[in-house]
Amino acid sequence: MKTIRFGIIGCGLMGREFASAAARWCHLPEMDLRPELVSICNRTLSAAKIDWYRDNFPSIKQVTCDYQELLANPQVEAVYCAVPHNFHAEIYRAIIASGKHLLGEKPFGIDLSANEAILESVRAHPEVLVRCASQYIYYPGVQRILQMIEDHAFGRIIEVDSGFLHCSDLDPNKPINWKRTNELNGQYGSMGDLGLHIAVVTARAGWEAINTRAICLNIMSQRPDSTGKLVPCDTWDNATLLTELKDPIRNDNFPWTLRVHRIMPGERNSWYLNIYGTKAGARFSLKNPRQLQILRYTGGEQSWQNIDMGFETAYATITAGIFEFGACDAFMQMMAAFMYELSRGKPLNGAAACPSPEEIHEGHRLFTAALESHKNKATVAI
Repeated sequence: MKTIRFGIIGCGLMGREFASAAARWCHLPEMDLRPELVSICNRTLSAAKIDWYRDNFPSIKQVTCDYQELLANPQVEAVYCAVPHNFHAEIYRAIIASGKHLLGEKPFGIDLSANEAILESVRAHPEVLVRCASQYIYYPGVQRILQMIEDHAFGRIIEVDSGFLHCSDLDPNKPINWKRTNELNGQYGSMGDLGLHIAVVTARAGWEAINTRAICLNIMSQRPDSTGKLVPCDTWDNATLLTELKDPIRNDNFPWTLRVHRIMPGERNSWYLNIYGTKAGARFSLKNPRQLQILRYTGGEQSWQNIDMGFETAYATITAGIFEFGACDAFMQMMAAFMYELSRGKPLNGAAACPSPEEIHEGHRLFTAALESHKNKATVAI
C-alpha cells in the first residue's frame, strides 16, 4: 500500500478529526493508499494542543508555527488545512503553488473575490488535487438521495427544502470567537460557516441558481470576550434564502428554501434535505440519521416508506451493515473520497466524489447575491 505523507495546518478541532481518521485507516480495507501524518503547523504552539499530536502520532517529525516551513518540507506531499476564513486565500494559494495536494476546509475564501483567487491557483496547477472538506453528504441517506438525483429518479423537481440548524448561540453569555466576527469569518456569517455544507448538494446536482431573496438576522449583536466585557458580534446569526433553481436537463425551474441558522431553539446540529418531485420524494435529517424517507409515486394512493439505512457506505469499511453511522464515519468517508481520487485520478462515482472548488464556488455566488438581496430587500439575479 502506497503512503501519502500529510501535513496539517491548523491543529484545532478539525485538525484533530483529520489526524484521528488517519490513525484509523485500517478501517477501510479496500483502500490502496493511506495517509501518514509527518508535520503539523499551528499559529501558537500550546503544549496541551501539540502534546496530543506528539503523544499519538510518532510519525510527526516537524512541528512549526510557520506554514511556509511546512510547505518547504519535501517530506510533505499533501496538506489538510483548517484555519480561519480570512487566511484561506493566502494559505490555500501557497499550498497549491508549492505543488502539494490540498484538502481544505470550507468556505475556500472569506468572500467571492478570495474564492476566485483560489480558483485561479487551482486552474494554474492542474497537477495538484484540490478538494473541499464537507462531510455531511457521506451519510448513507444522503448518498442514496444523491444517487437518485443522478438517476433522475425524482422526475420533475417540484421543490427543495434544506438547511443547517444550530442552537448553541442561543446563550447570550457564550463568549465570542473568530466565527462571530466579520473580520475573521467574513460577511456571509452563518452562510459561509454552515451554508456550504448544504449548497454543495444543489451544485452537485447541476441545478443552476437563477435568483435569490434572502433575509438575514443578527440576533446577538454583543457577546462577552475572554474578560467578560461585551464586544460587538457583527456576523449574521441566521439566514433564510428562497432561491429559484433551474434543472438544465429538463429546462424546468423550481424553488429552493435554504435555512442556515446558528440560533434555532430546540436544534443542535440538524443538517436536513427534503426533495419533492413528480415521480419521487425524499427526506433526510441528522435528527434521525439512520432513517431515510422515500415516496415513489406511480399513481393511486401515496405512502412514505421509512428505510433504516444502517452502515451503507460508498467506501467499504470493516463495520457491519447493521450498525449505526455517525459523524466520525462521515469524516473518514470524506477523506477516503479525497484519497481515492488521489490514487485513481477520478472519483468513485458522482455521488461519492469529494466536493470540488467549482462546486464551492457556486455557493459563493449564491451567498454574495444573498447579502445584496438582504441589503436591498429585493430579489437578486445570480
